Amino acid sequence: MKSEFDIIIVGGGPIGIACGLEAKKNGLSYLIIEKGPIVNSLFHYPSNMQFFSSSEKLEIDEIPFISNEAKPKRDEALEYYRRIVTSNKLNMHLFEKVENVHKNKDSFTTTTDKNTYTSKQIVVATGFYDIPNLLHVPGENLDKVVHYYNNPHYYSGQKVAVVGASNSAIDAALECYRKGAEVSLIIRGPEVGQRVKYWVRPDIINRIQEGSIKAFFNTTVKSITKEYITLATTSEELKIPNDFVLALTGYKPNFSFLKKLGVNISNDVKKLPEYNSETMETNIEGLYLAGVICGGMETHKWFIENSRIHAKMIVKHIISNSVTR
Repeated sequence: MKSEFDIIIVGGGPIGIACGLEAKKNGLSYLIIEKGPIVNSLFHYPSNMQFFSSSEKLEIDEIPFISNEAKPKRDEALEYYRRIVTSNKLNMHLFEKVENVHKNKDSFTTTTDKNTYTSKQIVVATGFYDIPNLLHVPGENLDKVVHYYNNPHYYSGQKVAVVGASNSAIDAALECYRKGAEVSLIIRGPEVGQRVKYWVRPDIINRIQEGSIKAFFNTTVKSITKEYITLATTSEELKIPNDFVLALTGYKPNFSFLKKLGVNISNDVKKLPEYNSETMETNIEGLYLAGVICGGMETHKWFIENSRIHAKMIVKHIISNSVTR
């Protein structure tokens, strides 16, 4: 098994795949390492999820993405990216977890749970979906509390508290309500998030106004028990019966992994990693970032449609460096 490459790409999502395609087109040896299946994060999206972006904006390497509607569904995206990987015979190791990356003098050693590899460059394209933003309240470790939502059927006939104001929380609240759940929506701010999909936001507002979904604004979760969830509003404390809590409060990149690699991260709330915006190279020579991980805690900043260009930028810089050295 080959263990030496020009580029090791950590993460087999759309941007990691784009980096692999670009490396292959330019004659660079590469390996994409993904800890789960192809586009692991997309696989764990809710089963009925519809993208905000239209299909052409999700395309990589100008490979057409044809969907039934203008905005594709999760399963259509899985099919699209899977076919790209298989038809292009991309060199990708699945269900292999990167455990450590060590910087040598002029190379990197990458150790996984299955093998050890060396490469001249490393591209980190690990996204942000693996680590949820926790509530940090008593009872969050109960089995009834989940940070990932899949299918509303599971919650039919149950009292469900959905925590959050963005797309994932609003989609879950609407779907669970329509499958027969009694839904309470817990929102920390004064309104439904402004970045909620424009065709969904009026729907949730109407359901709230008619009383189909009970919304608690300017409210936080204080504690969770097997039978109840306790809320803190601006004026009082409420204890309401509850069967399940969907804590869909967002996710964050694996900052500890970046720090372990030596990447500088800002000390403010944004936690922005240091990289050159023209080359995507970090403060560590030969180590690049690609995709949503570049935004730190600003996970709304980078998407597939505006970060797919990172692949071309990275490979262009790698090739130019190899020519000048």
